Amino acid sequence: MTPAARLAAAAQVLDEVLAGAPAERTLTNWARGARYAGSKDRAAVRDLVYDALRRRRSLGWAGGAETGRGLMLGALRLAGTDPATLMTGEGHALSPPTAAEVGRPIAEAPRAVRLDWPDWLLPRLDASLGAGADPGALALTARAPVTLRANLRKVTRDQAQAALAAEEIETQADPEVHTALHVTRGASKVAASQAYLTGLVELQDASSQAAVLRLPLRAGVRVLDYCAGGGGKTLAMGSLAPLDLVAHDADPRRMTDLPPRAARAGLTVALDTDPARKAPFDLVLVDAPCSGSGTWRRTPDAKWRLTSGRLDDLVRLQDTILDAAAPLVVPAGHLAYSTCSILAEECDDRIAAFRQRHTGWQVVDRFFVPPGDAGDGFFQSVLRRDEVLTIR
Repeated sequence: MTPAARLAAAAQVLDEVLAGAPAERTLTNWARGARYAGSKDRAAVRDLVYDALRRRRSLGWAGGAETGRGLMLGALRLAGTDPATLMTGEGHALSPPTAAEVGRPIAEAPRAVRLDWPDWLLPRLDASLGAGADPGALALTARAPVTLRANLRKVTRDQAQAALAAEEIETQADPEVHTALHVTRGASKVAASQAYLTGLVELQDASSQAAVLRLPLRAGVRVLDYCAGGGGKTLAMGSLAPLDLVAHDADPRRMTDLPPRAARAGLTVALDTDPARKAPFDLVLVDAPCSGSGTWRRTPDAKWRLTSGRLDDLVRLQDTILDAAAPLVVPAGHLAYSTCSILAEECDDRIAAFRQRHTGWQVVDRFFVPPGDAGDGFFQSVLRRDEVLTIR
C-alpha cells in the first residue's frame, strides 16, 4: 500500500469507530478483508487510527470535521505536510481537500480541544490534577511506552536486559522502578522472544510495577488478587516473594491465560470463584474496574465513550467491590485498592467513602502518579485493618 492508500484506509476505519464500533475489532475486521495489506501496512494503518483517536478533537479542529477524512486531514496539517501531496484522488487515495475543508488554527481552539479532552470531564480533570491537568492530558495524546517487568524469581533485571539484547531487543532500565525495562528498539519482537516465552520478563507498565513494589509482601503471606483479570499484578506480586497466591475475578473467563502465564513465570496460583471459602487473607488486592483514564493513550476510543452516567456506575461498582473484599482480610491485615484512573472520584474519594462506611481501617500508604513519559496514570491506597470490621 502507498502512504496515500494507508491514509484512506485509516479514514475508513475511523468512520466506523466514530460511529460507535470498537477500534480494535474494527481494525481486525479491516485487516481480514484487506488481503492486499502486508504486515507493515496493517501496522501503519493501526498507528494512524490510534494516533488520530488520541488527538480526535485537535485533529478534527485542524481538519474541519471529526470524521475519518477530517482527522486525517488535520493530522497532515499539524504535521506540516501539505494534504494535497497525499490526498490526490488517484488510485486508492482520498480526494483532494475542498475549499470548505480549511480547518482552523489550533492556537484558536478552546482549551479542551487543545488538550484532546471531553468538555464535560475538564472540570473533573482540573479538580483531580490541579496544575498537572494540562501535562497529564497532553501525555495521553502520545503513544504509550512499551515496558517489561523483570521476573526476579528467575533473573535480575540486568540479566533480563542482557537476554533481551541477545535477541536484538534494546531496553533502558527505569531509574525509579527497579524491575522495569523500557523497550527502545525491537518491541515487535518481544512476544516471540525466548526471554518472554521462558518467563524472564512480562509486559507491564512501570506505574503498575511501582504500585506492586509498595505492597506489604513477605514470604509465606496469603494474598488474594480479588479482581485478577489476566493476572498481571498476581504474577508481579509472586515474583517478589514466595506467597500463597489466590486469584479471583467476577468473570472467570478473564483468567483463562493466567495458569500458563504463571507456569511460564515459575509460579503457582490458585484460581477460585468463591475466595470467601479460603478467607481470611493477609493481603487482598482490589484492582477495581474503572474508567481507565490513566491509560487512555492505549485505548483512546474509551476516552470518548465514557459518559457521566457510566462513571457513576463505575463508582458504585467500586464501592460494592470494596465492601465485598474487606471482610476477607485478616485482623491486622491489609486491603489494597488500585485503579488505572486519574479521576479523584475513582481514587481518593472511594477510599474516603469506604472509611465512612467502615470503621477500623487506617491508610498506611498512598501512591498516585499521573501519565507521563515513563508510565501510565495510576492510583493505589493500602489500608490496614486494625479491628474487627463494622459497617456504619
